[in-house]
Amino acid sequence: MRFSRTSKALGVAAVLAMALTACGGSGDGGGNAGGDTSKVISANSTEPQNGLLPANTNEVGGGRVMDLIFTGLVSYDVKGAIQNELAESIKTEDSQNYTIKLKSGETFSDGSPITAQNFVDAWNFGAAAKNTQLNSYFFESIKGYDKVSAADSTLDKMEGLKVVDDQTFTVELAAPESDFPLRLGYTAFYPLPESAYKDPAAFGQDPIGNGPYKLDTGGWQHNVAVKLVVNDKYNGPRKAKNGGVTFKLYNSTDAAYTDVQSDNLDVLDQVPPSGLQNFKTDFKDRFVNQPYAGNATMTIPSYLPEFKGEAGQMRRQAISMAIDRQQIIDKIFYGNKKVAAEFTSPVLDGYDANLPGSDVLKFDAAKAKAMWEKADAISPWPAGKVFTITSNIDGAGNKEYITAMANQIATNLGIKAELNPIATFKEMRDLVNKKKLTGASRAGWQADYPSLYNFLGPLYGTGAGSNDGDYSNPAFDAKLKEGLSAKTVEAGNKIFNDSQEILLKDLPVVPLWYQAVQGVWSNNVNTVQFGWNGVPLYYDITAK
Repeated sequence: MRFSRTSKALGVAAVLAMALTACGGSGDGGGNAGGDTSKVISANSTEPQNGLLPANTNEVGGGRVMDLIFTGLVSYDVKGAIQNELAESIKTEDSQNYTIKLKSGETFSDGSPITAQNFVDAWNFGAAAKNTQLNSYFFESIKGYDKVSAADSTLDKMEGLKVVDDQTFTVELAAPESDFPLRLGYTAFYPLPESAYKDPAAFGQDPIGNGPYKLDTGGWQHNVAVKLVVNDKYNGPRKAKNGGVTFKLYNSTDAAYTDVQSDNLDVLDQVPPSGLQNFKTDFKDRFVNQPYAGNATMTIPSYLPEFKGEAGQMRRQAISMAIDRQQIIDKIFYGNKKVAAEFTSPVLDGYDANLPGSDVLKFDAAKAKAMWEKADAISPWPAGKVFTITSNIDGAGNKEYITAMANQIATNLGIKAELNPIATFKEMRDLVNKKKLTGASRAGWQADYPSLYNFLGPLYGTGAGSNDGDYSNPAFDAKLKEGLSAKTVEAGNKIFNDSQEILLKDLPVVPLWYQAVQGVWSNNVNTVQFGWNGVPLYYDITAK
């Protein structure tokens, strides 16, 4: 989620900002002075899906831990602007060749020095096919990635990475890319100590990082808690203002909400539907309600035979038009979200709500039914087949909104549709990653770094690590490449929006709504801030 230049990537769209109020934590930083900086604060989370390795962590449960126990070349402040962490400078004259200098004297939490080699080795490890890291595609821009990432490759070094000296390395991209520096604060680009490679699986259970916190001894108690303590070796801009963070791992957001009300949990980053009607009165001045760079979608895998070809495209469009998004937002989320008009987020620079083809995202029951019948005329829907939507039911409102959505699809298309409930987020992601879905699945995206591309390339590019539905369209891939090669971020954004016109025809996922964070906190802590990506600034929280 995450250069030595100022980011222009954020600017909350006025329409969404007016629709949602912000209280308490909506300021722009530094409001927690005067609290007790020695106490450990607690927050909700979910069990990380995998071991805590930078290039293999791509979901929120693991991500929020990684972003506290590691840091990269840069990080993002509350508004999404870039701030240097380990980078002294990141320079380029052609957007293809970068020289990166590190600050001197920085170390990992075990005292070992952080050098250019730690970055180069970690990036090569993340990219190499033999290491099967979920975030490997984040390195695809670097020259030589195509060779080390090939399925049968035994290579483990990209030719575009070169160590100059202990504090300097260079990066050569395969082609110029205007937004490459925007990515360098994301998890995949963190450095690793040399000790990580002796046994990566074991390291992932007890990692040595370099962030504002470190994992406490025996700190990862699976399915119970992840306990972090302050890392006194950290010298960056995110210094801890508390004695540590304990993530309590919940299977129910309702239970977490009750715990915050009773002051048994300090911070909850998402109010469940059961609390949305009353959370402002329940918590008075201890809540936040603000848009962030995230969306909700429904993936319809391309490997499902009923959704292939012309008939499959029609079915996707019919399903999209059969969903009354606003009704679900009003009845289940009490108006605290905004209907999606495309595939990214209104809080990102370059967002366009009026793309050609976006009518397919508007509710129209009659048109949806007619489109479904046209698809049936080409290739009949199998008799008795149920359209299932797979989702974990441990998340806030998932069961409720997907049940409502399935009912709308069934009613408006005249088919059987239902929720396929999975107990936990980890179990659902395992099923999705193994490509074993027999129907659609709940999906959503929380930005890794502030860029339109981050909502497009990782999710819909051919072979991308978060491309849950195995979508592939050469025309779309070509547009992505063209946008990345643009000379400016602004020019690239226009091309990325062109690429979305292709997505609006193919609908590899059905966009539902844009996210807003409704967070609350206990009487035990001072004002809590939520960042541009909807995540609390845990390091900034102090106890009363």
